[in-house]
Amino acid sequence: MRMALRLVRFRGAAGGRPRLGLEEAPGGNLVDLNAAEPELPRSMREFLEIGPRGLALAQRALESGQHRVLRETAQLLAPVGDPEKVICVGLNYHDHCQEQGVKVPKEPLIFSKFPSSITGPFDDIVHPQDTSELDWEVELAAIIGKRGRHIEEAAALEHVLGFTVANDVSARDWQMRRNGRQWLLGKTFDTFCPLGPAIVTRAAVADVHNLWIRCSVNGHQMQDSNTRHLIFGVPTLVAWVSRFVTLVPGDILLTGTPAGVGVFRKPPIFLKRGDEVQCEIEELGTICNRVV
Repeated sequence: MRMALRLVRFRGAAGGRPRLGLEEAPGGNLVDLNAAEPELPRSMREFLEIGPRGLALAQRALESGQHRVLRETAQLLAPVGDPEKVICVGLNYHDHCQEQGVKVPKEPLIFSKFPSSITGPFDDIVHPQDTSELDWEVELAAIIGKRGRHIEEAAALEHVLGFTVANDVSARDWQMRRNGRQWLLGKTFDTFCPLGPAIVTRAAVADVHNLWIRCSVNGHQMQDSNTRHLIFGVPTLVAWVSRFVTLVPGDILLTGTPAGVGVFRKPPIFLKRGDEVQCEIEELGTICNRVV
């Protein structure tokens, strides 16, 4: 049974340890899953490892009408805070290849961010002293819900629990010129992976390959595209990555960014302290992070 759920992690008004929850509706109040089902873990990764039974308990809590938390009293956290892996894809939109004058890749270009780069959907992005070229990248993120290796493309979506919004924040000087031009350091400073607000399960998304995807800085629209312009779709990416590594529940797959990043503008535009970056994907929600 495919369930249409919007899974979140949050802290209540009194603070304390993170809790698992659901959004009742996009941007709506929350259901406290740990109050409704005390046996459930507080880690999203551990919850996803339970599989369909955990989702059935979440559905039951949603239908109960109980254990509601007013959204304004809660602090939303990154929906997955402790993944085993954060896997990223470069050059995966036709328009993004176009804006920098490079050929469309023949196979997915894979890199990584460390899990310590993850921050919440409304938390601050810390501008490192070590860079003067801080950039934004709105991305569709797929969350793995079922373990697999050598996954067939035709079955790949069965391994994806759902989707969320990510910002692949990038220090372009470190990505493009320093550290031997390996991308890792420029991509993985602390707070360089804002994520959220919810994991929207596949059943709640009409067509993941036809969603508008946008980013604005200080209210000015910088990126405006659609996931139909992905070069490699989610099933292709899941199958490709699983040739090399075992995918496990909670793994995060960032699928690439469309045109409109700062570094390829003429002249280039980079983020500075005080800027506000808003990333939004249709049906999934909005994250908004201040640069400090």
